[in-house]
Amino acid sequence: MKDLGNGLTALGVRRPILIVVVNFLIMLAGLAAFLGVDVRELPNIDRPIVSVRAVYEGASPQTMDAEVTSILENAVARVSGLRRIESSSEENNMRMRAEFRPGVDLNVAASDVREAVSRAERQLPEDVDQVLVIKADDDARDVIQLSAYSDTLSKYELAERIEKDVAPELLSIDGVADVPLIGDQPRVLRVLVDPAKLAANRIPITDIVDTLRNTRFDVPAGSYKSEGQDLIIRAYASVVDPEEIERLHVRDNIRISDIANVFYAPMEAESYSLLNGRMVVGLGIIRQAGSNTIEISNEVKKRIDQINERARDYTIVTTSDDAEYIKGALMEVVFTLCFAMVIVLVVIAVFLGQWRAVLIPAVTMPISLIGTLAAIWILGFSINLITLMALVLATGLIVDDAIVVLENIQRLRSEGREKMAAAVIGTRQVFFAVIATTITLVSVFLPIAFLPGETGRLFREFGLVLAIAVVISSFVAVTLCPMMASRLPHLSDTNPYILKIRDVLNSIGRTLGEWYFSSLKTLIALPLLAITAAILMAAGGVGGFLMLNQELMPREDRGAIRIFLTGPDGASLAYTDEQARKVEAVLQPYKDQGVITDIYSIVGRWDKNRAFIVGTLKDWETRAISEQELASNINAVVSDMPGAQVRILQGGGFGGGGGGSGLELAVLGSNYEEIAAAADQLGEALRDRVPEVDDVRVQFDTSQPEMLFNIDRERANDLDVPMERISQTLRVMVDRYDVIDLSVDDQAVPVMMGPARGVIDDAGDLLSVFVTNTNDELVPLSALINVQERGVSAELDRHGQRRAVELDLGIEPGAPLGDTMARVSAVANEILPSGHSIIFLGEAATLQETNYEVALTFVIALLVVFLVLASQFESLGSAVIVIFTVPFGLAAAVFVLLVTGQSLNLYSQIGLVMLIGLMTKNAILLVEFMDQKRDEGLDVPDAIMEGVRIRLRPVVMTVLSTVLGALPLVLGAGPGSEARSTIGWVIFGGLGLSTLFTLYFAPLGYSLIAPHLKPRAHAGRELEKQLLNAQKEAP
Repeated sequence: MKDLGNGLTALGVRRPILIVVVNFLIMLAGLAAFLGVDVRELPNIDRPIVSVRAVYEGASPQTMDAEVTSILENAVARVSGLRRIESSSEENNMRMRAEFRPGVDLNVAASDVREAVSRAERQLPEDVDQVLVIKADDDARDVIQLSAYSDTLSKYELAERIEKDVAPELLSIDGVADVPLIGDQPRVLRVLVDPAKLAANRIPITDIVDTLRNTRFDVPAGSYKSEGQDLIIRAYASVVDPEEIERLHVRDNIRISDIANVFYAPMEAESYSLLNGRMVVGLGIIRQAGSNTIEISNEVKKRIDQINERARDYTIVTTSDDAEYIKGALMEVVFTLCFAMVIVLVVIAVFLGQWRAVLIPAVTMPISLIGTLAAIWILGFSINLITLMALVLATGLIVDDAIVVLENIQRLRSEGREKMAAAVIGTRQVFFAVIATTITLVSVFLPIAFLPGETGRLFREFGLVLAIAVVISSFVAVTLCPMMASRLPHLSDTNPYILKIRDVLNSIGRTLGEWYFSSLKTLIALPLLAITAAILMAAGGVGGFLMLNQELMPREDRGAIRIFLTGPDGASLAYTDEQARKVEAVLQPYKDQGVITDIYSIVGRWDKNRAFIVGTLKDWETRAISEQELASNINAVVSDMPGAQVRILQGGGFGGGGGGSGLELAVLGSNYEEIAAAADQLGEALRDRVPEVDDVRVQFDTSQPEMLFNIDRERANDLDVPMERISQTLRVMVDRYDVIDLSVDDQAVPVMMGPARGVIDDAGDLLSVFVTNTNDELVPLSALINVQERGVSAELDRHGQRRAVELDLGIEPGAPLGDTMARVSAVANEILPSGHSIIFLGEAATLQETNYEVALTFVIALLVVFLVLASQFESLGSAVIVIFTVPFGLAAAVFVLLVTGQSLNLYSQIGLVMLIGLMTKNAILLVEFMDQKRDEGLDVPDAIMEGVRIRLRPVVMTVLSTVLGALPLVLGAGPGSEARSTIGWVIFGGLGLSTLFTLYFAPLGYSLIAPHLKPRAHAGRELEKQLLNAQKEAP
């Protein structure tokens, strides 16, 4: 008994002030950390992405792909740390997206890409504008969308004010990567040339271009030193006034005014932005990877308020803000956390029968939760939806140890032990079980923290927060709990109502306990029947698992309807705007009803044939229809809308917009025509052979009309016409030609050459234009050019430096994404010709990665738990008994997911991994006490019944505290409730059912395996015996 006075527990009972101070310091550290910890939606899982843009005016997609994209892509592909690269070539421009491996510093990656691009620029055509390198995903969605409107300013004047005064201020906010303007029409200097006057004066286009390029003349001429001072010499002759430019001489006495008109004007609209049908100037806020959306939102709101206060002639309003969803979701999780704490305390009070006893877990629970905040801050984590969800789930776990300790102490005190002795002895009896369950849970949660890829980055904080909370709770349970129990008087409630409720509950508990003991004896007596039932149950779980709908993330109600519209290739901006207004008309009735507060449309931002419409919904609490229901109603109207393809993007993914009910993939090859043919063939096969696919859209449409001017080089050489004159004449007469940028009022204003209005209306007019040869003789373009009209694709894609054609598959609602992917892969492997292959894109690609990663985590978690259990029990048999219960618990969780209509997604999979630890924790409590009773000399049947008799109550208490602690996740509503309910159902339903299996199959396994094993204390007694014999035999 002397040893009982030593140890951490006895120290706490002897020195209560020391234990109070230590636990108070833990909570104080957590409170201090709370003031400095970052708050955001998700952990920092942003992939290091660098985007590259290039503009080549007048270039076709084929020219961009061959002369620009391929060169830049080859250069960027050599950058160290690159994970994947994809690009898109369109008319006049190209976009490239370079994704780097996790852990690569974004600043270093961007610098390396800039160097690679800089080296490659000398290989590009001269007329390629400066290549831009941006530290963000060029296809990233705006986290905030703003609209500016005015009742007094013209659209051009408004856009100029916004570009000059507002955009730079917003771009200066920390974490903002870009502030694109939508619907703006920047000022340009137009030089409209009359082809007839050119011919009459025999002036080649190249002479005008050379003259205009000399309008900007600002040359440093060096410095001059005289009498102690340095004078900087600058030669300046820039001309920016249209009248002065018209007076410039082109040749001899011929001025620009003789052949062209010069004036300032807004650029032709390349995009539209509308708010509730009103033309506005839109601003998008794109954040840098790793930046905080909430902090950006707060600062943007602050700046916008300041701008609106000082701006008298325009107003800026927020049309959508992702931070509103994030803040709402965070508040919902905080409420869920508080609700879970109350539920857990009520469960403890009901089982212990004393409200005073609730004081101990009521103190220990906040210490563990708040103390975890200190670890969050030390590890550089943040308070986000994932870490808060971990704390909600930890609420039931962190009181488990306190319940086990407190229940055992109360049992000893009810047997007549004195309170200090009961505190020390009661804690000692369950000390091994507490430590064993803690280590087991940590061994499950840590593999979650070290998952590879995106899954690991998303749930690293989840696993480590759970592990740290459990460790802190174990320390509090074996120090503060016995100390408080040794100081609290053992008083019973005297309130007659409480006593009556307690008697009723005790009666129910005794009845259920007797029924359980009786049924357990019957089960152990019929092991073959029990094993058969277990096998059938496990097989049913496997079958149910295969039936589950698989997706990356559950669809979330993020408070907005997002619609993406694509018109025919070659469609004009006006045509796309007309189609977008038809979609707006579908949304308008919901706006009239108050369900939608604003309708914001973007037309032509990416391409002239694309539009993006956002319907912002009113608050979650004040509307009766969910985003998914509204999206379904709208989709029924717009999905078959003639003239455009319309798809609703529903909330999901890693905190962003999902892709709706679709599957994206790309066919890879070496020749676009051959790839397109293979893609068409694959699309037809998928329509016929994959029943889940109800729509196939091959993103390679050669309906974009192109007029090819074939220049006869020999004829041009014979007529002494330089190729440069032909090319520049065509560029000027067909479209605008960006000659040079002038600096006007500290702004770069392009000088755009083009034909005079009404001169060039079709190809026939163009062929009648004359060019001059080197002898100043006139030669009609018709003598040099043959015209060929054909259809081309408006966009050419590359993935992994290989040419690609993308397919967009529509999938029937409810169709399992994983199964559909498998069928699509099988058909592709059979159909595609040699040299062609497919890759999945978007959500499907991420799902492929996460399936492997989570499966690996399951295997690692089970292996680590088994090894930990074997080392703790010093028995492989006991470890097998505990692991024996896991498959049935997972089967129970699968049944719950099927019944509740939940999908198998990243949240539910993590819940299943977590369930491994929770189930083994209950089995450990049972098996540990059975081993103790065997060590005391009981045979296996008696040890089983004595162990379950003593441990039944704490097992049920800990399970109910964890299960009911997850109930708020299941019942929760509001922002983000879809994801929370998924993992909540796994814990609430899965752990509840699995506990029944554990209470039966753990004793059953013990009855089958333990008779073949010697008691755990046998080795120790044998060693003492042999050492004693050795001492006796010693001389």
